[in-house]
Amino acid sequence: MVKIGNISLPEFPLLLAPMEDVSDPPFRAVCKDNGADLMFSEFISSEGLIRDAIKSRQKLDFDEEERPFGIQIFGGDEEALGLSAKICETVNPDLVDINFGCPVKKVALKGAGAGVLRDIDLMVRLTESVVKSTSLPVTVKTRLGWDESTKNIEEVTERLQDVGIKALSIHGRTRVQMYKGEADWTLIGKVKNNPRIQIPIFGNGDIDSPQKALEYKNRYGVDGVMIGRAAIGYPWIFNEIKHFVKTGELLPPPSIEQRVEVCRKHLHKSYDWKGPKIGIFEMRRHYANYLKGLPNIKEYRSKLVILNTVEEIDAVLDEILVKFKGFEFERSKIELINYHEKCPIN
Repeated sequence: MVKIGNISLPEFPLLLAPMEDVSDPPFRAVCKDNGADLMFSEFISSEGLIRDAIKSRQKLDFDEEERPFGIQIFGGDEEALGLSAKICETVNPDLVDINFGCPVKKVALKGAGAGVLRDIDLMVRLTESVVKSTSLPVTVKTRLGWDESTKNIEEVTERLQDVGIKALSIHGRTRVQMYKGEADWTLIGKVKNNPRIQIPIFGNGDIDSPQKALEYKNRYGVDGVMIGRAAIGYPWIFNEIKHFVKTGELLPPPSIEQRVEVCRKHLHKSYDWKGPKIGIFEMRRHYANYLKGLPNIKEYRSKLVILNTVEEIDAVLDEILVKFKGFEFERSKIELINYHEKCPIN
């Protein structure tokens, strides 16, 4: 069992990464159904929360069945970040997470997200401000460093633990790398194996298969892994990893029934949470991923992206179920989508 403050997670928990414009309540619902152990909100600007921006406030929404659940905040001002943690506490999440990892220019170059990696003293002060502002467990998500010459994650971990964080998620790239190249987990392993470190360490970056998850678990000794891009359009990855870690066997690819079921739930949740117009429109980008691998699916996909009612879309999904009943999917490599390019400050 892994403990984050008073939160108990199973052995080798799987975390769903907070992803801007992706990990909203409808997406989180299908990931939870398929094995995610701990989930987070999309990241929320501390300044946006304080000035009561509608979109920032909306990101505080979560359902009871999502627990354990964390709200992730970001910002570069100590007072504002501390105050935003107090606002988060009013909706009673299980923890507050601080984003020191977002690499996009409009965040990092304004001294927030991964931009804080250039000033470790500031990072420590920001973290301490949040820890002192809330009774909830505080966790952090960050990167190895700003660039190749400043990979200071070992020092960062010790100092953040000293000011009271209860867990740390580390992405195996620097800010300068963005999402290019291959994530390097070597330093993540060193952090985990530092005898001074008593908090859980979660590795993040390029986990796109059950085999890789188990290999990295054994090689680097992390307490769990955080999965982001690989879950987009493929929430089954969580249960697939759990099964493989437990048995050493791969689950078969999700059937057409499982794919349509998840697609339908995502659609209905999106409709309920965002309303008929936006909910249906924003769902259109997901159909290709959920139905990937089906032959001659373009005809149906073309219908799905122009229909404007849930009833019409459900009817097409029913057609797909009948048309492809018994179809056996081939196992294919999961494509890691660069969602981060849609990473606005609210």
